[in-house]
Amino acid sequence: MGVALFSDISLLGFYRSGMGYFSYLSCMIRVTKIMLIGLLFGCKSGQQLALPARQDTAVTGQQLYRQIGGMDWKQREPVIISEILNGNVPGFFKKLVPVHVQVTDPATGQIIKATYFVTPDYVMVGSSSNFARVPLTPMAAQQIADSLHCFLPTRKMVNDIYAAAKVQLEPVPLFAYRDSALTFYHHHLIIEGQRQGRKGLIAGIKKDVVISSKITSDAKPNREAIYGWHQPGGKPIQPLYTGHVNWYVDYSHGIRLVYETIIVNGKKYHYKEV
Repeated sequence: MGVALFSDISLLGFYRSGMGYFSYLSCMIRVTKIMLIGLLFGCKSGQQLALPARQDTAVTGQQLYRQIGGMDWKQREPVIISEILNGNVPGFFKKLVPVHVQVTDPATGQIIKATYFVTPDYVMVGSSSNFARVPLTPMAAQQIADSLHCFLPTRKMVNDIYAAAKVQLEPVPLFAYRDSALTFYHHHLIIEGQRQGRKGLIAGIKKDVVISSKITSDAKPNREAIYGWHQPGGKPIQPLYTGHVNWYVDYSHGIRLVYETIIVNGKKYHYKEV
């Protein structure tokens, strides 16, 4: 389409190359089964994540963190992926939220309007009454996005989502044991204390793992791109940054999913066409 409605959207595939840690057999079998489920229950309408129904016996968010509290990222991420793609997410998380944007084509002066659909919050596990947000590496995030016919946002999209958010919360930085699962859960509880039960599209609570051409231009290999954590007024704490290796994840990282079908001037397109 030629106009940067979303910016850097063609860089979706770069995180797939870091999936080597899933090569060990037992995890690969699990992931393959999950992917088959995801293909059957993908995001059909563009407005609903049609995951399998959550089972009554599934772990809650609190129980998940008790289970993974002592694990490193290689151990915990297959567990989290399995829970999510088997439907262990709150009902409200499945309901995608429209974000409306527009740009002016500099060549013609035409106003181009678009709508894309995003998860109302960052990736989480558990029930509607007991859930927990789960920071993930970009490789795990890409695995989930691919399975649900979604992709990760661009920097511009993160800005748009913040502007559209009904619930804009102030970032709360933490400084000790940043990459510990227990700190992940602690930060989740802080966010819930801020949210105070308010509902709707939420932003300002995490740095987004994003698609960016800076990944491929960075001199160091195996990078991840993060951006956001907007403060009141809309200025992000985190500029676009590729300083972390792609297996690094800390409490401040969040995974937002964007559905693959985008409406541009009233017509539906696959995001790659856009």
